[in-house]
Amino acid sequence: MAEYSNVDIQTVNPGESVVFTESPVPCNRGLILHRDDTGSFLLRGYVPNIFGCQCQRGKTANYLVDFGANIAVPTGGTVEAISLAIAIDGATLPASTMIVTPAAVEQYFNVSRAINAAIFQGCCQTVTVRNTSNQPILVQDANIIFSRPDLAITR
Repeated sequence: MAEYSNVDIQTVNPGESVVFTESPVPCNRGLILHRDDTGSFLLRGYVPNIFGCQCQRGKTANYLVDFGANIAVPTGGTVEAISLAIAIDGATLPASTMIVTPAAVEQYFNVSRAINAAIFQGCCQTVTVRNTSNQPILVQDANIIFSRPDLAITR
């Protein structure tokens, strides 16, 4: 449905979000809002009525959020475990935490995680990828994809 990326090396401080600068496949349906050069994505809780059926009330809009990047400890940093996690409305989802322990500074590891983000019907919620480490980390080749299998068009 939508893909956003940043191939450049960026330093992400503790508690801050990974920044996405490119929108190779932006959402043209108005369900995902993003401003380039930020790390925040606003997901809309759109749940369609199927054939006028009101049976969808109280449901959630389920987005598959698939994130991947290369991460490392910057020069001058402490060689220890570093991590990123996906957050919804500022709350980090513990099951989305991606942890690596490099043996040296600037030694990159690939991390990835896919989660289901249930967005309340009729609401908007913010999704970010946050540095949950105790120190700044380097992030390169960040890529995030949002999809809604329930809205896929088949022919």
